[in-house]
Amino acid sequence: MNELMTVMRRLRGPGGCPWDQEQTHESLRPYLLEEAAEAVDAVSHPERAELAGELGDVLLQVAFHSVIAEEQGTFTYADVERSIVEKMVRRHPHVFGEVQVSGSSEVLTNWQAIKAAERGGKPRTAADRVPAALGGLAREAAAQKLAGLRGERAELLQLVQAAPDSAQGVADVLAAAVAWARSLGVDPELALRERTARVLAALPDEAAPE
Repeated sequence: MNELMTVMRRLRGPGGCPWDQEQTHESLRPYLLEEAAEAVDAVSHPERAELAGELGDVLLQVAFHSVIAEEQGTFTYADVERSIVEKMVRRHPHVFGEVQVSGSSEVLTNWQAIKAAERGGKPRTAADRVPAALGGLAREAAAQKLAGLRGERAELLQLVQAAPDSAQGVADVLAAAVAWARSLGVDPELALRERTARVLAALPDEAAPE
């Protein structure tokens, strides 16, 4: 990581790359989302070297933001690393402390309790608990989980037939499809991403320029 940080400081410094020098936390947001999505896609790829490369791209974004913050005097990469190390130790008292657990369900219960304590017991709103940057299907699935909603295939088919030809109608059908997927234990975001990947793979390559 030290070598990556050195590279990023060189790119951002005098005589570095004009494009890298122009970037801000805000301008890098789409790249962070894109690189995270590509890493998710790589998990499904049989060649694990591809996953290593995509995780490197995600790590680049961490380094990029850290160098920008370092320049602004707001935080450093060391702060980023220290924060996550302390969080992981704090949230695993059954490993780093004396707490005893009977299984993963109890681990998750303790995790949520520790998170609440970190906020001083202040509850989060539903919107706070579902990141706005999630893909539409993933965000709907998370919202439905919070609301305790479930769906069935029959309900989806009925809604498809009755839905108006409008944006609201499409949204209602998509939400019902997400609910149906969740009832089957299927992640709708991943399922659609994998289907889209198959469609793209079947398309002909772009013609080479003459």
